Amino acid sequence: MKLAASILLLGSTLISSAIAATAGCGKAPTTLKNGLNTVNINGKNRQYTLTLPSNYDNTKPHRFVFGLHWRDGTMNSILDGREIRPYYGLPSLVNSPTIFVAPDGLNRGWANNGGEDITFLSNIIKTTSDQLCIDEKLRFSMGWSFGGAMSYSLACSLPNDIRAVAVLSGGPVSGCAGGTGPVAYYGQHGVSDSVLGINLGRQLRDTFVRNNQCQQQNPPEPNRGSRQNILTKYNGCAADKPVWWRAFDGDHTPIPINGGTNKDSTFTGPGVWEFFSQFG
Repeated sequence: MKLAASILLLGSTLISSAIAATAGCGKAPTTLKNGLNTVNINGKNRQYTLTLPSNYDNTKPHRFVFGLHWRDGTMNSILDGREIRPYYGLPSLVNSPTIFVAPDGLNRGWANNGGEDITFLSNIIKTTSDQLCIDEKLRFSMGWSFGGAMSYSLACSLPNDIRAVAVLSGGPVSGCAGGTGPVAYYGQHGVSDSVLGINLGRQLRDTFVRNNQCQQQNPPEPNRGSRQNILTKYNGCAADKPVWWRAFDGDHTPIPINGGTNKDSTFTGPGVWEFFSQFG
């Protein structure tokens, strides 16, 4: 009987370790609302919108995805999608229980002065982990432009909390405190980007090429006017820390299109989901 009990205990421990469920599993939220939430950070009221799946089950660990807006956008830009679809098109693609969060940047951006945006997003991570059932090994962040820059900053500052990021046409404008831990990294950038040049995207990418111990490569990029994109998957990266780089023929846009005519032809959502879905 003791042996059987020990085996059951060991099995339970292994399963718990593999899933990495947060403290909120099995609990009902106490202060969190499905919808708009407010928190005071350093004397400033900050807001974010929590989107739970309609069949949320507090006994099953969920994926967690930050959707970060661009300069002059807001959390509502992520929620209604405008021309890019809500959360950059991910909700219609995911095939596992997923919690989405759209935070609101200060002054419609993510300047992250003094690390205040990192503090804000860290607070969201802690609050959701304490009150919701999340797999702490499956937290992700994605964003375009300033939102991509902030996702990069999150990867730099919180490598133990963020499993992977998708940085769409980003630059080093939100900082990179820390910046030495490995985090799975997807970068996407236009070769003709007139706002944040592709050289800035390469700079962010190369931070995680180094951190993830990938082999140095010189990824090919499409010619201007080709209407093509080229995806490079780096070789030799540390286990479970891949780096993917997609360069496309185009300017500063969250919905690059190959030969298509509308947002339904964009490869952004499918490309990011292909990257995120390999984990867990």
